[in-house]
Amino acid sequence: VQLQASGGGVVQAGGSLTLSCAASISTFSINAIGWYRQAPGKQRELVARIWRSGSTNYGDSVKGRFTISRDNAKNTVSLQMNSLKPEDTAVYLCYADFKASDYWGQGTLVTVSS
Repeated sequence: VQLQASGGGVVQAGGSLTLSCAASISTFSINAIGWYRQAPGKQRELVARIWRSGSTNYGDSVKGRFTISRDNAKNTVSLQMNSLKPEDTAVYLCYADFKASDYWGQGTLVTVSS
C-alpha cells in the first residue's frame, strides 16, 4: 500500500487547511486509514482515523476542530483542519491499517504561526 500525502503549508493561527492522502489501493478495502502527527521532541500522536465502517476517532486535542472524511471512489482521505493553533504545528503522516499491517506515507508539514 502506498500513501501520498499533500496539502501541508503555513497558515496563521485561527486559519484552516485541508490535507489529502491518496492510497494506491481501494480505501474501501482498508481497515482503517487516517493521520498521525509528530512535532519536534514529541511523541507521535493520533490525529484522526476513519474505519471501514465509517466510524471515526479523533485525538483529544483536535476534537471539534478537525474532520476526517473518505472518498472511496477516488481512494482518498481528507482532513479538514479548522481553528488551527500553533501547537498543531507538526509533520502529519498518513497511515493505513491493511490486513494487520501498518503503512505510512511520507508526511506533510503543517506550520501554524501565531
